[in-house]
Amino acid sequence: MIPINKVQDIIARYDNLEKELSSGNVNSKMFAQKSKEYSNLRNIISIAKAYLKFNHEKKDLEQIIQDKNNDKEIIEMAEKDLNELKNKKKDYENKLKIFLLPKDEDDDKNAIVEIRAGTGGLEASLFCSDLFKMYEKVSAKKKWKIEIISISKSEADGFKEVIFSVSGSDIYSYLKYESGVHRVQRIPSTETQGRVHTSAATVAVLPEAEDVDIEIKDSDLRIDVFRAGGPGGQSVNTTDSAVRITHIPTGVVVSQQDEKSQHKNKAKALKVLRSRVYESEKRKKDQERSDNRRSQIGTGDRSERIRTYNFPQGRVTDHRINLTLHKLDEFLSGEIHEEMNQALRLKEQDIKLQNLN
Repeated sequence: MIPINKVQDIIARYDNLEKELSSGNVNSKMFAQKSKEYSNLRNIISIAKAYLKFNHEKKDLEQIIQDKNNDKEIIEMAEKDLNELKNKKKDYENKLKIFLLPKDEDDDKNAIVEIRAGTGGLEASLFCSDLFKMYEKVSAKKKWKIEIISISKSEADGFKEVIFSVSGSDIYSYLKYESGVHRVQRIPSTETQGRVHTSAATVAVLPEAEDVDIEIKDSDLRIDVFRAGGPGGQSVNTTDSAVRITHIPTGVVVSQQDEKSQHKNKAKALKVLRSRVYESEKRKKDQERSDNRRSQIGTGDRSERIRTYNFPQGRVTDHRINLTLHKLDEFLSGEIHEEMNQALRLKEQDIKLQNLN
């Protein structure tokens, strides 16, 4: 049962926005935001009004049914109408519940994804590379754009770490479920006894923060420049092109040396730093709102084991919802990644709906 006052609030907000937008007194900065809210409310307003009318219509039909002076045919029609009305009410209630679900304000944002090899040595770095390729394929299918921010390679084309941004439509709402520890079980190519080894990689998905999302003062930053190490050509190694930025209040440190230009390295480092600081602040707020934490699939903590990729058995298991897909190759190629993501979304929606009751 949805509290009547919540439904009344939807209608009142819709009416107020309609008046504001038609008055022409809304400044340009707020117009787009209010128009978007008005458009969202318009999708539910007829259902909200019908839901409020339910008790009145139900009472009228019950009076017809209870009136013994009415013809049998009239009473039967009223009974039929009452059953249909009750079914409609259930449908209205479900749609209103979904509309009233707490929204993640970051769902529309682009994302910065960080993948790091964990336990398992070379095998872990190869798995880190596999995960990156999987997200590349998922992004290609969804027509998202990937831009590598930094990459640290290991032997045999593995990655010790790779950080990249993903831009497009509804990125964070999809990729946020990927944060956590991904475990792989397979036989390494160097294993002569045919034994299965277990390795892991950590994935962190951060909402890409804009200047308006969080204020980072220049006075809170310490910027150090140094010569880049490793491969990159003579010009990279002989100039102070690498940049290390420290956010003093939080202690967050980001280093960037992939570009030959110090200016480009600084811009990339600031992009990652802003998102890490924003995510840190967001996590603190989430922990304070314990009800919100209970409405999420998993904790979102990067130390939480979320998924196992078992190559000998050709399966992938998500431990948060106990879902196993026996199509590991298709999953890694991005073909059925959507199937897992959809199941995670539906489960989280169910949890949030239960919390609304």
